[in-house]
Amino acid sequence: MPTTVILGAGIIGTSTAYYLSQQQQQQQAGSGSIHLVEPSPELFASASGFAGGFLAKDWFSPASADLGALSFEEHRRLAEREGGAERWGYAKSTSITLLSEAAARSRERVDLWVRDGASRAEAAGAKPVVGTPPSWLRLADGDQVEVISEEGTVAQIDPLQLSQFLLQKCLDAGVRLHHPAKALSIQTDTRNELSSIRVADTHVSGTETDIPCTNVVIAAGAWSPQVFRTLFPTSGFALPISSLAGHSLVATSPRWTPEHEQPGGSSCHALFLSSRPGYSPEIMSRRVGGGGGGGGNIYVAGLNCAAEPLPDLATDAKRQISRESIETLRETAREVLGEDGVEIIREGLCFRPVTERGTPIVSRVADELLGPGVGTRPAPEGGVYVASGHGPWGISMSLGTGLVMAEMIQGRALSADVSGLSF
Repeated sequence: MPTTVILGAGIIGTSTAYYLSQQQQQQQAGSGSIHLVEPSPELFASASGFAGGFLAKDWFSPASADLGALSFEEHRRLAEREGGAERWGYAKSTSITLLSEAAARSRERVDLWVRDGASRAEAAGAKPVVGTPPSWLRLADGDQVEVISEEGTVAQIDPLQLSQFLLQKCLDAGVRLHHPAKALSIQTDTRNELSSIRVADTHVSGTETDIPCTNVVIAAGAWSPQVFRTLFPTSGFALPISSLAGHSLVATSPRWTPEHEQPGGSSCHALFLSSRPGYSPEIMSRRVGGGGGGGGNIYVAGLNCAAEPLPDLATDAKRQISRESIETLRETAREVLGEDGVEIIREGLCFRPVTERGTPIVSRVADELLGPGVGTRPAPEGGVYVASGHGPWGISMSLGTGLVMAEMIQGRALSADVSGLSF
């Protein structure tokens, strides 16, 4: 099998490596020909570890609808097969908003990247109905909860735990992880076709290694444009991806415990609010996986900024956490959760890759975009691919993206129509 190097070991990169290794094992071709390269000293230090983990089946516009639906089903199937409820907190969920705010929602099905403070709830397609509030939600007098999702169309996970699970499955299958390491350049053969990639160990030694490969996947999230520019410096093309910074909190509440779960029902809730100028809070109750014994935590986010500069490494985001933004989220937590026994256990800032068109890029890069004198072999023998730009839907679309990307690399029929997600 041709060797594939995947640049970026976040949830998109590890999903791609996971499905590619699974498919190669089914072909009895082995999977030692897959390499993951991750420059951040800490794994899953951006959105893969700090996102909310909300999953939706049908909150997408036509270009990404097929991929979104495929990914939702892949999340369900993987959880059923691998014990996702216990390992990464997979659970059915219910999306809600407050009735007093719901009338202002357009309910127009669009791709929303919350760049300007819009609420993702506007993309929910269900006919709203009055529902029962979750035990952890503190309502003001006269407030009522409105359910904005249909049964079985939204779910919840802990993205960090799923990312860790996928990576371990990759390693067990023989995928090689280079961490922390940075891609420096590509080399071509006598036909000017991609033949290897040079990677530097950035931990201690600084050793540079050439990995023979004919397939390269750029799945570096918000850092994908820099990776492309580094590898193809003579190209006049720039990946149309920018970054959207988002602060978050994780809290615990005595009103969100194992006793408050609903057996057989949707134990988790995702609350979407839109009453604050430029800020649409998202509050999600999540189960604790990894042997946590049930119960869980509550994730508070929705405060995003496109102007926040992208750090060199994901771990450097810690230095850019805004105390003003965190205090805004704390005020929301106090308002929504109350203060009785509520404890903030984590503050975070992550950077999500976004595109101006509002849909991800899941595509092969045409050779003419790689620059003069650089080409690739035809699929499945070779190619340069990009899987990035998912915005706040990266976790939800992760498994579907990994499956489709693995199929694309191998020249197989694709499980979802991603023709609208190319360049």
